[in-house]
Amino acid sequence: MEGTGPAPGDAMIRLAGVGKTYADGTVAVHDLHLEVGRGEVVCLVGPSGCGKSTTLKMINRLIEPSTGTIEIDGVDVTRSDPVALRRGIGYVIQQVGLFPHQKVVTNVMTVPLLYGETKATARRRALELMELVGLDPATYADRYPHQLSGGQRQRVGVARALAADPPVLLMDEPFGAVDPVVRVRLQDEFRRLQRDLGKTVVLVTHDLDEAVRMGDRVAVFASGGRLAQLGTPAEVLGRPADDFVADFVGSTRGLRRLSVTMVVAEHLEPLDGVSAGALGAVVEVGSSLEDALAAMLRDDRGVVGVKDGARFVGVLTPNGVHRALRASLAE
Repeated sequence: MEGTGPAPGDAMIRLAGVGKTYADGTVAVHDLHLEVGRGEVVCLVGPSGCGKSTTLKMINRLIEPSTGTIEIDGVDVTRSDPVALRRGIGYVIQQVGLFPHQKVVTNVMTVPLLYGETKATARRRALELMELVGLDPATYADRYPHQLSGGQRQRVGVARALAADPPVLLMDEPFGAVDPVVRVRLQDEFRRLQRDLGKTVVLVTHDLDEAVRMGDRVAVFASGGRLAQLGTPAEVLGRPADDFVADFVGSTRGLRRLSVTMVVAEHLEPLDGVSAGALGAVVEVGSSLEDALAAMLRDDRGVVGVKDGARFVGVLTPNGVHRALRASLAE
């Protein structure tokens, strides 16, 4: 089952009939067809050994495909120089892979220097990127990786991947090594960064919650390297393509849909008889239903106020939450 994808001719990454079979006969990826649009985030999720990381590594030719074609911006990567290809793709992994003997700023400078930038230009770019990912250069530029927390090292890894301003970012379990609170913070920060920069991102994760939080679309892989479903988070959670996907997303998929369905004006009740000042909890238009419902339960008034900037636009009731979930499936 395939959800809304890039418009014809607007795919930044295109995999057609891609497969990987090893010498012992093990099939890691089977006949994969996948397109990722410009500026889109597609998350690959599934059980261990289902071909997610293999797919990612085939895109930048760390692993060579057995069959099929892989294109980036219309160019067949199997016919490209692999070293030049990788220099044009940002790559972020769970272990980060920073050089332990180099300062943070020098780690981020690595790629621009490989491209032949002067040290002054590379350093200026590195300091800008550190600020962009939320690391104050005055505090962190001259530290070494062992002097950083896990979350800070991940931020350095993202900054280094962005240093050459690549159009494509490949990320393999990028936030898996940090604690849950820091992980959510990094996810939010990366989504903000991605919206600002418009990068095309393929992200591998074993965490379904991370996939639905981060992805514009989610690709669910099954054992044997089969793509079981590709769709928006709401589609995957609301209309699983088969029994495998239904089992994988679990019985709590209805609750997960709250996190990917937004509050919009059509699902609100008017403020008739309710003064804005009498409302306790208030959320913004565009907040998730999960945040709105949590605010409603904390306030214990049965409704939550909704505003658009400084203007109150209505109240969200439990019936409104239900209507919003039904509408998200209809869409």
